[in-house]
Amino acid sequence: MVRRMTRRAKVAVLKTRPDSVVEDVQKVMKMADFQDYLDPDAKTMIKDNISWHLNYPAANTTPWQLEGTILGLRAGGYEDLVCVQNKTVVTDAYKGERLNNYLPVLYRYQVPIRYNFEPRDMQFEVYRPQAQMITLDKVYPQGIRIPNYFAGKNVVHLPTVKCHIYTTTTGSMKNAFGGLLPSNRHYCHPTIHETLVDLLAIQQEIHSGIFTVTDGTTAGNGPGPRTMVPVQKDLLLAGGDSVAIDAVSSHLMGFDPMSLDYIRLAHERGLGVGRIEEIDIVEEGVDVRQTNWGFSVGDNMASKVGDLLWFGPLKALHKLAFQTPLVYAFIFGSFVYHDYIWFPLGGGRQVLDEWRRTSPWGALFDTYEANRFVPWDKRLKAPT
Repeated sequence: MVRRMTRRAKVAVLKTRPDSVVEDVQKVMKMADFQDYLDPDAKTMIKDNISWHLNYPAANTTPWQLEGTILGLRAGGYEDLVCVQNKTVVTDAYKGERLNNYLPVLYRYQVPIRYNFEPRDMQFEVYRPQAQMITLDKVYPQGIRIPNYFAGKNVVHLPTVKCHIYTTTTGSMKNAFGGLLPSNRHYCHPTIHETLVDLLAIQQEIHSGIFTVTDGTTAGNGPGPRTMVPVQKDLLLAGGDSVAIDAVSSHLMGFDPMSLDYIRLAHERGLGVGRIEEIDIVEEGVDVRQTNWGFSVGDNMASKVGDLLWFGPLKALHKLAFQTPLVYAFIFGSFVYHDYIWFPLGGGRQVLDEWRRTSPWGALFDTYEANRFVPWDKRLKAPT
């Protein structure tokens, strides 16, 4: 199914609060006309976003975002739901879904889980895109491999509003990076913007519908998607145009969307709308066009290594560093840095503890663990 965005893009933005957020997720979905974008006869994949398996504010899909989306889909007649998880070389999906309180939600609403890295759940097979690729056919000259399970299904992305050290901002388009590509997806980092555009083109070919619900209740400022400063913003976004919702999210953070290559390239290729003035913004409780949070990305250790080997003076060595067994040294270094240096010693733990102690969103997060906890090892599996 080849689709190009031909109508005016619509993005809904809603001010919310913890005591109404689950209902507000359903409301913002309706404001964005979600049923116009999803096939009612197709299975719907909910693709959450685990940027870090540790619970850290703004890094990952929130449990209320997941719960509200499930209820919104069910109310709209979408009963056949499945949650799809992926892992990366530095994140653990099993740990992430447990520590971020997804399992109580999925158990309560009986939504099964499939893992794109589990052979019993799905296989990666060569896919030949109808659209002309910018970079993926060069990165993977032996063939672009995607999960065979994804074809013919709706996908609903659940990103958060946050900065990213390699793409400046991240959202709906970046959320497909983990789900669609196999474990060697780090090959794509030198051309990450072009990769996201190619993946959106593939999504529009294989999925029966695409929709996004973005959580901006706590937004991430600084060197994301992990080592960020969380900022309470109390917003929800929804839309069926992945480019447009990422553009609105980027605009809120203070960036010109068309200055970001992945948004500009997707706009130029007709995959969505990246110009704010061309987007129909339906808003409640916020004046989006007059909003500028003044976010900036900055650097951390991971971004400095990437700048050197992917984009900087040592980029000629990136294949040696990341497409040979040497990559495991960088993987180990990133894992140790984030989980065992920055989080416990560099302030991450203190940020999380303060958020859970002082933020109303941190307090809401704890209710999912306290009131709806189920043993994480009794994982709900999708039927074969």
